[in-house]
Amino acid sequence: MTDTADALEGFTKDTFSHDGRTSAVYRLGSGPAVIVIPEAPGPTPEVLGFARRVAAAGYTAVVPELFGVAGKPESVPYVVQTITRACVSREFATLAKRRTSTITNWIRALGRHEHERCGGPGIGVVGMCLTGGFALAMLADESVLAPVLSQPSLPFAVTAGHRADLGVGDDDWARGKQRVLEDDICVLGLRFTGDKLSPPERFQTLRDELGDNFVGVEIDSSKGNAHGIAKTAHSVLTRELVDEPGHPTADALARVFDLFQTRLKPATT
Repeated sequence: MTDTADALEGFTKDTFSHDGRTSAVYRLGSGPAVIVIPEAPGPTPEVLGFARRVAAAGYTAVVPELFGVAGKPESVPYVVQTITRACVSREFATLAKRRTSTITNWIRALGRHEHERCGGPGIGVVGMCLTGGFALAMLADESVLAPVLSQPSLPFAVTAGHRADLGVGDDDWARGKQRVLEDDICVLGLRFTGDKLSPPERFQTLRDELGDNFVGVEIDSSKGNAHGIAKTAHSVLTRELVDEPGHPTADALARVFDLFQTRLKPATT
């Protein structure tokens, strides 16, 4: 089989349509749904590998193909091509502050559909890189109970204001923040300390806005760090993940699954 076929082995392919957009969706596993929103350049073998971990933990991993080709390996030209297309697309707010990317409307609808299909108290959402902040916009929907922001990178950090911005429109953020505080939802954020694409000011905004309801996991990638993590490290749950006991990326992965367990599979008495 080709590398692409290997990466997709076991996944079922479907399509989902909403508001004029139809995109492929790949699913694996059973149990409460977790929407895995791919990073650039798309549902690569590494992103699908993370989805396999989600399924193995007892959830339905749902991977939408918003850009790129599912299973296609990552390369520099492929990443550049994807980001360039996102920059000119009306669906992604790459530079605008205090604006929700319109593509999140489709993802919200997908989340509601998967919650109805899979059951459970609600759904989890993992955004990565370009889509890292989408979990915040999705908080406006009642089905979202376990939001994870992995290296949120929009809007691009071109000014101090952009670095602190959450990439969410005022109305969506007001509703999302209300849900977080009233329903005691934990928002989990992951980033490397040296990651210029996902600046620390963005996490500080979340701390200021949400207080203890935001848990920011910041992994040391400074020069000479104890684990030899490169200063260019970016993708916490995929490319840079080292699944070994004691490694900080493995600890971050464990935090993600702890959140899913607590919110999506609460203990019954």
